Amino acid sequence: MAEGPDATPGGGREVDDTRPDKAGVIAPPPVIAAVALALAAGLEQIWPSGTGLLGLGGRLAVAAALALAGGALAVAGERRFSQAGTDALPWRPATALVTDGIYRHMRNPMYVGLGLLLLGLAVGFDSVWLLVLIAPAGLVLHYGVVLREERYLARKFGAPYRRFMAEVPRYGWPVRRR
Repeated sequence: MAEGPDATPGGGREVDDTRPDKAGVIAPPPVIAAVALALAAGLEQIWPSGTGLLGLGGRLAVAAALALAGGALAVAGERRFSQAGTDALPWRPATALVTDGIYRHMRNPMYVGLGLLLLGLAVGFDSVWLLVLIAPAGLVLHYGVVLREERYLARKFGAPYRRFMAEVPRYGWPVRRR
């Protein structure tokens, strides 16, 4: 279900007039991922890190599975935002609260998908550097994007968003029974 800022009694627009109507993220998530990829590529040129585990065929199979799963999550999340008429770009104003579709299972499918894509690339390219850099990129994404979005959405949508936060895991785990 998608809810606009005025969809529930008392759930009207809660963003202060003095604050910009946006989350204030530190960088677009794809840029955070691209920085991790670029750093890993540079480090690979200086200190190659390949493990040789799984062999090329095994690595490519695992990489493809991870990348496909990540892509499916990201596309499902973006598609549901589009259907609800709200922008998926976190530096633009949110116009609807999306709580159905993939969002019944996790609050951040696009970011989980991006992480799985990075993991798939790390496995496919046999890059220990990228595997290592996924953690700091994830921390930057969590603290610089996700937590800022959550504060913004809680201000904007109020109780419906806080209820969504209480009921749906941020990244899909732990899986909760309903």
